Amino acid sequence: MKTRQLGNSDLHITPLGIGAWAMGGAGWAFSWGEQDDNASIGAIHAALDKGINWIDTAAVYGLGHSEEVVGRALKGRSVRPYVFTKCERRWGDDRVIFKSLKRDSIIGECEDSLKRLGIDVIDLYQIHWPEPDEDVEEGWAACAELQKAGKVRWIGVCNFNAAQLARAKAIAPITSLQPPYSIISPEIEESILPYCGANNIGTIVYSPMKSGLLSGAMSRERVAAMPADDFRRRTPHYQEPLLTRNLNLADLLRGIGERHGRTTGEVAIAWTLSRTEVTAAIVGMRSPAQVDGIIGAADFRLSESEIAEITAFMAQ
Repeated sequence: MKTRQLGNSDLHITPLGIGAWAMGGAGWAFSWGEQDDNASIGAIHAALDKGINWIDTAAVYGLGHSEEVVGRALKGRSVRPYVFTKCERRWGDDRVIFKSLKRDSIIGECEDSLKRLGIDVIDLYQIHWPEPDEDVEEGWAACAELQKAGKVRWIGVCNFNAAQLARAKAIAPITSLQPPYSIISPEIEESILPYCGANNIGTIVYSPMKSGLLSGAMSRERVAAMPADDFRRRTPHYQEPLLTRNLNLADLLRGIGERHGRTTGEVAIAWTLSRTEVTAAIVGMRSPAQVDGIIGAADFRLSESEIAEITAFMAQ
């Protein structure tokens, strides 16, 4: 599988990365519902065996559980993939999530993540959200301190706007940005992608299938049957009137995929990779079978006419 250099780093990553959000399981504010840890580990192994060379997780996913699952999956692997994780979202004994970009908090989070992951150094350490905004500089300076100490190799950010990127860049170089990006949510095209392209900031996008809406496996019945703790039920794109439009979009993508022997999800992911500023896409997976439905996006590219077809649909 071909790789691309991530921003200013020496990391050469595959076009797809393993997303471990759902692997956090149930029992926290942004859960996708119950998840079988063995299925998660199987998904990681299947993706690595097919050539994917990086995993993206976060401390807050499952309140530490996702990192623990990733750590279990890494044991015994002859070649370790790159491991990316995040800080800033914390929780207390009551399991209520709070936000902190204070220096001591960031330093402590890094140590906790290293222990859960069972590794000596994190390949890419990212600020999860620029919140509280007034502490962005303090948090980013702490990340740079961790990099100098050798705890992390490279540092990046997630969900920053262009102005926040500029503030961080004045303190230390930014290796990467992780923003949401999909056909349904293309907002970063206006100012954020151009800023990253102009400043050699790698872009690894998340939710390219809009949390499963464009996977080809979603339906009204499946949405209605989602467990009460699945955060997606509370989001506008999983509710009317947007749900009907989004499922119709998935039907369009399915038709494009059938022309090439590709899945609906692979078409959705390929759309995000058509932008030159996008280095790679994070793809959530919860079982080995799901890997087969997305792996083809690594080398599949849409034609200009197919991109125009999708653009025309979204303009309706």
